[in-house]
Amino acid sequence: MDFRTACEETKTGICLLQDGNQEPFKVRLHLARDILMIQEQDVTCVSGEPFYSGERTVTIRRQAVGGFGLSIKGGAEHNIPVVVSKISKEQRAELSGLLFIGDAILQINGINVRKCRHEEVVQVLRNAGEEVTLTVSFLKRAPAFLKLSLNEDCACAPSDQSSGTSSPLCDSGLHLNYHPNNTDTLSCSSWPASPGLRWEKRWCDLRLIPLLHSRFSQYLPGTDLSRQNAFQVTAVDGVCSGVIQCLSAEDCGEWLQAIATNISSLTKHNDSDLLDRRRHCFTVQSESGEDLYFSVELDSDLAQWERAFQTATFLEVERIQCKTYACVLEGHLMGLTIDFSTGFICFDAATKAVLWRYKFSQLKGSSDDGKSKIKFLFQNPDTKQIEAKELEFSNLFAVLHCIHSFFAAKVACLDPLFLGSQAAASAASSSGVVSKAKYMT
Repeated sequence: MDFRTACEETKTGICLLQDGNQEPFKVRLHLARDILMIQEQDVTCVSGEPFYSGERTVTIRRQAVGGFGLSIKGGAEHNIPVVVSKISKEQRAELSGLLFIGDAILQINGINVRKCRHEEVVQVLRNAGEEVTLTVSFLKRAPAFLKLSLNEDCACAPSDQSSGTSSPLCDSGLHLNYHPNNTDTLSCSSWPASPGLRWEKRWCDLRLIPLLHSRFSQYLPGTDLSRQNAFQVTAVDGVCSGVIQCLSAEDCGEWLQAIATNISSLTKHNDSDLLDRRRHCFTVQSESGEDLYFSVELDSDLAQWERAFQTATFLEVERIQCKTYACVLEGHLMGLTIDFSTGFICFDAATKAVLWRYKFSQLKGSSDDGKSKIKFLFQNPDTKQIEAKELEFSNLFAVLHCIHSFFAAKVACLDPLFLGSQAAASAASSSGVVSKAKYMT
């Protein structure tokens, strides 16, 4: 699996993600050479060992000028909790690491407000007294219609006025001076001392889509209807990005072009592989490593041969389902099974105990020494860390060809046009099965 890249694109930007029946929410896309990262914002503890917490407690005091210094949006009328939408500039430094734009307010002084309407939450805060304890949790997938800022630089202006009405889609300022005990006597420096735990808003990986053999489409599945300024990317094992909604047609076009460039550079060889001036050529590489060079006259002929090889590979992989090779790990005899359904499984040859297993989508890269060793780079789904696994085989070419064939079959099984092509299947049955082919135009 030695893919040479002609060019590659890197790109980062903000888009909306439609994931199932959820409301679209803001995500950050980062395109690297061989992977598309979809990230969402979350809040993590940065004091001591980093960890994520579902809920946090923040205690603040009402000030004589500026009140609580917060603005809120949302409410039960939109099937979400009320969230912090702005923090005044004066309070931002005091609240740094404690409260964030996008925090959902779950409790106020022990009162559960998760399912309260917007105006109800405003009234509870108005009457909360000079000190209020908020139980909050960062709303990672805040609906896009709330138009929340992605950073903490969005601040509300301090005020000593409060309107009698509020709207769940507009910022309701909580700069409230009303209090039965007369808050004018409160000090402007009445924020509590910072607790031991400190928090930070970060972009965290939501979904990783490996680009090797992946595909993308703007069309609704099974139709000829194109999504407006939107697309989805599907990995070789079927993991889907969800519908990515761009901000404009131009932005969508740039993303599609960049993703297409990286997919192409991972799966195709350069024109420098051509041995002569013939345009429509391809090579077939046997398990022994021998290259057989062929040429045809027309583009249509080359396309027909390519479909035949793809179909033959798919049908053979579908027939055998899995393949096991003997290998050596640190002097011990092991077995590596490549399974069409589950991915890679390494086990002890004597006891059959499974040492490790990974899905196809978790393979982020690999390298070999051209003789007997392959180093696999898998991503741990929990820690997101790359884990290297090195195995030694007696027939390196056979293993590489098999892995390539299973990846190619994964791509084919996700393509409805390919599966429905009886002509391709017929051509494959007469051409035989080839483990690995390199096509060059």
